[in-house]
Amino acid sequence: MNSFGSKFKVSIFGESHGNMVGVVIDGTPAGIPLSEEDFLSDLDRRRSGAKGTTPRKEDDTPVLQSGVFNGFTTGAPICITFSNNNTISKDYASLVATPRPGHADLAVSSKYGKFNDPRGGGHTSGRLTLGIVAAGVIAKKILSPASIVATIVSIGGENPWDEILDKAIEEGDSLGGLIECVASNLPAGLGEPFFDSAESLISHLIFSVPATKGIEFGDGFRSASMKGSEHNDPIISADGKTSKNSNGGINGGITNGNDLIFRVAVKPTSSISKPQKSMNMERGEVEEFVIKGRHDSCIALRIPVIVEAATAIAIVDLLLRR
Repeated sequence: MNSFGSKFKVSIFGESHGNMVGVVIDGTPAGIPLSEEDFLSDLDRRRSGAKGTTPRKEDDTPVLQSGVFNGFTTGAPICITFSNNNTISKDYASLVATPRPGHADLAVSSKYGKFNDPRGGGHTSGRLTLGIVAAGVIAKKILSPASIVATIVSIGGENPWDEILDKAIEEGDSLGGLIECVASNLPAGLGEPFFDSAESLISHLIFSVPATKGIEFGDGFRSASMKGSEHNDPIISADGKTSKNSNGGINGGITNGNDLIFRVAVKPTSSISKPQKSMNMERGEVEEFVIKGRHDSCIALRIPVIVEAATAIAIVDLLLRR
């Protein structure tokens, strides 16, 4: 479905080329200072325009439709909308017959049939992450003074990545990337084992971010080849601080007071301008085609702020449960 959360509920709506996209946040405590200007910094980090990102530029101006009065949250549901103004829907007309390899075109067509909106990816588009970022801004306010910071570790397996990114752009290809997120000054005791553990809820939201393909906490997959004496985190203070952090700040599905650390694998953008082959569903045969439209050469460049938002939303939901 399109909603997440128990005590801090986030619901996104809209399509890439529809009139608008937006989010409804229910469960925000009353009395939190909030204005449209509060969203601009994180929205700007998600914005396109830099090298390797889509040429499609939108104002992404947030409009607070409800839940705020005289600059403070009221405790009622908060609705935030963003207009879609820069759309070129004709670029997607051919994709109804020829689904893009690696994209959701075929999957959503199988699920929704002729009723699906294919323009710009419709409801599966990364444009819907505007609502996640907006909800994350509010979640970060609730969590303050805790901080959540996500950064790019590598693009295409390399750091620095300028050269490999330039080459991918020149060839009309795309690249994936690796993002690391660190949440600091979180309280210990957040998490509801078994099925709503801290890792479970964070992973649930992270995998809702388009192009996400993997997540690992702490030492992650490296731990499979480690010994217990290597992986265990020695406790060095009464408040649970450890001398290292192989577990990524979580034990038994519950935050332990150390930094929460995880990494996210982001796949290469599916829409590339190199010739590809796919099945033409109308003709019943495989054919070569070229995708038109405006797309990111590396969507991972815009993902860190979305990862931060998803993390903040999951943690706030756990915090308000407690």
